[in-house]
Amino acid sequence: MQRVDDLRDVRGLRRLADEALDAEFQGETFADLRSLGYIAVVVMCTVAAFGLYATTVTTLASRRQTLFLKRLRSTLAADAGILAGLVLPVTVLALIQVTAILAVLAAVAGEPGNVLLLAAAVLSTVIMMLGLGLATAGLTNSPEHAQVTTLPVSLGAMAVTNWVAITGTEELTLLKRLLPGGSATELVLNAWNGGVPVAESLPLLLPTLGWVILSVALASRLFRWEPRR
Repeated sequence: MQRVDDLRDVRGLRRLADEALDAEFQGETFADLRSLGYIAVVVMCTVAAFGLYATTVTTLASRRQTLFLKRLRSTLAADAGILAGLVLPVTVLALIQVTAILAVLAAVAGEPGNVLLLAAAVLSTVIMMLGLGLATAGLTNSPEHAQVTTLPVSLGAMAVTNWVAITGTEELTLLKRLLPGGSATELVLNAWNGGVPVAESLPLLLPTLGWVILSVALASRLFRWEPRR
């Protein structure tokens, strides 16, 4: 029954992600922007926020609730190895999804200006969302609770992505780049649309890496291996 509940939760999150993606493509905003980079950003953020982050939190909360994490920790496996084994499948799936969708977009509408820069943006975003997922899992008591605890980061990331992609960073530059996903959004836009020197785009990786460090530090303090009594 627990596994059925997990699958139901994941499917619900995927439906929400699909609806969010459809809304972005069908809205007047996309018609006004006419930017392939904007589509790439929305795809990346949707998969990372709902497909990766939310599923990571749900999975870890479920395994903790069933005492699976406690049993694994009693073995010879290292803590990092246990967590890596649990989140690796969903991480690989998320990367495959993003890669496949962006590959189709490139084939149909034109290749990105800088593939390596785009890959760096996607990987840094995936790592950031994984770190945030581990931290949030420490505050989540059950898979059902995960549907609540994941909303602030998931919806917040989508909001930041759209805000930065639509309004640009000419105004409130520092704030937009420091928010989680803000600098990654600008980096994807630069990588796909081109026109910005690589030397100016690479520093945009720093805020995302800063969030990675912060989220890992929070996870090390908040993550629990056993249910809270």
